[in-house]
Amino acid sequence: MFDAVIFDLDGTLVASESAAHTAALAVFAEHGHPVVPALLHSLIGHDESTSERLLRAALGPEAPLERIHLAVRDRVRADFAAQGVPLRPGTAELLTAIAAQGLPMAIATSSRQESAEWKLGRAGIRDHFQAVISLDCVIRAKPAPEPYLLAARRLGVDPARCLAFEDSDPGAASAQAAGMTVVQVPDMLTTDGRHAALVAPDLLAGARAIGLI
Repeated sequence: MFDAVIFDLDGTLVASESAAHTAALAVFAEHGHPVVPALLHSLIGHDESTSERLLRAALGPEAPLERIHLAVRDRVRADFAAQGVPLRPGTAELLTAIAAQGLPMAIATSSRQESAEWKLGRAGIRDHFQAVISLDCVIRAKPAPEPYLLAARRLGVDPARCLAFEDSDPGAASAQAAGMTVVQVPDMLTTDGRHAALVAPDLLAGARAIGLI
């Protein structure tokens, strides 16, 4: 049914969103700018510049967002370095099953390249992917289709023949706009599934229901 499989990273393959949100709640408070969880939830699936705009609108121009961002990153990385990067349920099994079929795989993420490569390497899954498309690779990030279109182009496949796995609505909208079949596996937020062919409780259930494995 498909010629390639393209994955979002954070919240889809690695369970990094909840760790980042826990760290962010603490760091914002430590810097004198406490935030409510709903504000952080509104950032899920968005790129760096969009997230900064939303935070700036909520916190004002005096908030030291760059310093806070670096402190959150360092705290999350310290935790991951000590405990390992947690995978979402079914990640290892699904990647192994796809590799056994000989299907090429790619990452399309709103993270920066260095961050994506670090998490993939630490999680031990980097070798599964022939391409890693990050925020540094595109002009228009998710929910625009460019990340997924570029991933398909790097793999040398027709986007219409690609299956995409996403957790967030902005990510699912990006893959859908690229013409791909989308399986959405929500992480921290629920979805109405408007951008997906299928909403599944976990990666393996989604892969089976869509006919991938």
